[in-house]
Amino acid sequence: MPGSRRDFLAATLGGIALSGTAARAATTKAPWALPPKGAVKHLEIVRIKMRDGIELCGQIWLPADADMRPAPVVLEYIPYRTRDAYSSPDGYWGDTLASHGIGFARIDLRGSGDSGGLLRDEYLAQEQDDAVEIIAWLAAQSWSNGSVGMRGISWGGFSTLQTAMRNPPALKAIMPMACSDRRFTDDAHFVGGCLGLTNFKWGANFKGVMAAPPDPAVAGPGWEKMWRERLDASPPIIARWTGHQREDAYWQHGSLHFDYAAIRCPTYVVGGWADAYVHSVPRLLERLNCPRKALVGPWGHTYAWVGGPGPALDWAHEEVRWWSHWLRGTATGIMDEPMLRFYLPDATPAQSAPGATPGAWSAETVWPSANTHLQRLHLTDAGLSPRPGPGKQRTHRSNNAVGLATPEWVPFGQAEMPGDQRRDDALSLCYDMAPLPADVELLGVPSVRLRVAADKPVAQVAVRLCKVLPDGTSWRLAYGILNLTHRDGHTSPKPLSPGKMADIAIDLGFVAQRLKAGERLRIAISEGLWPLVWPSPDSPTLTLDPSASTLSLPVRTPPLVAPVMPIASVTIAPERGDVVVTTTDDHGRLSVAGTWPDKARTCANGTILSGYGPNTVATITAGEPNSGSWSGTRISRYRRGDWNCELRIGFTVTSTAHVFKVSEALSAYRDGVEIFRRETTDAVMRDLL
Repeated sequence: MPGSRRDFLAATLGGIALSGTAARAATTKAPWALPPKGAVKHLEIVRIKMRDGIELCGQIWLPADADMRPAPVVLEYIPYRTRDAYSSPDGYWGDTLASHGIGFARIDLRGSGDSGGLLRDEYLAQEQDDAVEIIAWLAAQSWSNGSVGMRGISWGGFSTLQTAMRNPPALKAIMPMACSDRRFTDDAHFVGGCLGLTNFKWGANFKGVMAAPPDPAVAGPGWEKMWRERLDASPPIIARWTGHQREDAYWQHGSLHFDYAAIRCPTYVVGGWADAYVHSVPRLLERLNCPRKALVGPWGHTYAWVGGPGPALDWAHEEVRWWSHWLRGTATGIMDEPMLRFYLPDATPAQSAPGATPGAWSAETVWPSANTHLQRLHLTDAGLSPRPGPGKQRTHRSNNAVGLATPEWVPFGQAEMPGDQRRDDALSLCYDMAPLPADVELLGVPSVRLRVAADKPVAQVAVRLCKVLPDGTSWRLAYGILNLTHRDGHTSPKPLSPGKMADIAIDLGFVAQRLKAGERLRIAISEGLWPLVWPSPDSPTLTLDPSASTLSLPVRTPPLVAPVMPIASVTIAPERGDVVVTTTDDHGRLSVAGTWPDKARTCANGTILSGYGPNTVATITAGEPNSGSWSGTRISRYRRGDWNCELRIGFTVTSTAHVFKVSEALSAYRDGVEIFRRETTDAVMRDLL
């Protein structure tokens, strides 16, 4: 038996209050109440001239009396078209914040939306230079009290962190959401030093961002000239990203990981357990030296007030509290509350989809928390055990069919969530723990230390931490992947010595889960995880030495007093998401297709946006790693009156053992007539990948 139940419980603090123990409800003073709503003034077209003469455009919402009673203002600075594509969330937050006395400025990045200039890549120094200028401009306006905050999700979260690293004097507080402090390891390009499918999906989307037309109603008669300049300047961005296969200066730029002391303003980090960007949350809490807080909900790559999966939160109340405290000096009590609030799920999102994830809100006063400790389990012939035991070496040959239950790095919708892992588990090296006799809570970053060898100089290791229910279903809690040539770091990879054992460490990411009595934990080890990452070039065989391998679990002692959650939950309708994922196996030729419907919506300014994608197809023949292909298409249309524009974007990537072949296509149409076409094919050398 893989360590007795008594052994496991004794090892987990020897007397911790298990999750099933009833907790007393905490008492609390009355929560801070939102101020009464006031009238709002909307500045629909705002132009801000940069030092080099380029005008950036956006919208600003202000309290109606801001000219007499100057107000603080919160900036969101992203490339996602505030007048049409993002008009709904921008309008919501503009009205919400301004009605409670806080201005909101939504400015489009240089070269996007209606802003002048050109957008040539992610997170360029020019973007941060512009943000610093915008903040100074906002602080200097007659309707401003001189205090500026900055917020944003995804790109906006990155932009917020990167701007705060510059420490503009007027920037008093920030709220980055669903973003990362380390671009190479925790963004949409590489996973553990392996090339990710999301690199290409996001590349197709970003080509559409760089090449989209400005609105003639704002840009005037020169709009088509601006559009053609954007099209001409649009680079083969996917090939560029694919070429930077190490954590070089390209990825280090804009990565807070290399200088946490750079941020000095108060920071409120927000993430979701179903989102790949959640893993930066504990690092930011641990390594920043400024006043800081974090909240992690059950949702994916979306806002706290949207949820998906739910429950969502009445986030407006929390934002107004945060900004009122730091930008107006109002005593809201927000900094008297726990450093970390989090949702403790009882199940994974895929288990409970399409409904809300069952669980409860909890909190830790500080992070790292004294309420958590690492419990080490050993890999043995009998499974996972609190005590070392005999463990024979085992081999595993690369199998491209492992990973079909984990199709996407950052899932959107139910179809892309990691599903039942049993099929992948059956093709992996698995080690199980004995069923739990009582509930146990996990909170933190599980990790593995493995002693492995490979018979080729380039190989990967993927580790999935799953919980196995009494009915045998297996649900992924966390995972990690490592390109073994990156075992000593991502800046200077080194080939493996075939057959030579190496000791490696892999973090499996930030996780929270209440494990129920009768469930058991499993780790599943494989060479690769397709189609999430591109396979190793030569189908390596791994040899695992379990006698020198361990799993460390972050076990939490549940509080005796249940923490009060001051933010109201919001019930959202169950949502499956638009994307449909289809997996087929035709005599060993595997295919995973992700398809989005062609949908249209009318924006507040009357623009009709429509299109789909990126619709992607990943194919590979089992046992033939260089037979693989990833391809995708995206269509974006912009229509209003006699304004009728369309973008068509495509990509394909294939490989040999030494080279990636990356093809990209961009074409543009006005009134159905093609006005631009560019197709590129780049040979990108594989750098120990």
